[in-house]
Amino acid sequence: MKKLRIAMHFTDDDIIKVLALVNFRVSKTELTAIFRKEDHPNFKPCGDQILRNFLNGLIIHMRGPKEKPESPESKV
Repeated sequence: MKKLRIAMHFTDDDIIKVLALVNFRVSKTELTAIFRKEDHPNFKPCGDQILRNFLNGLIIHMRGPKEKPESPESKV
């Protein structure tokens, strides 16, 4: 998560906005705890749920929302 943040030049606010695209709410305090050094007393490891939602939100952020597929009935 730290490397993605650096590579994408994202701020904390940018990450919060990306997570909001998939309706996942995280506070700025929780987010800064993830980016602390491991030996810091307030460090919190990045869980699978946060990373999964961030990646899904990043897809929407980069490509846009998924288009609705056409129903088979409309092709007839």
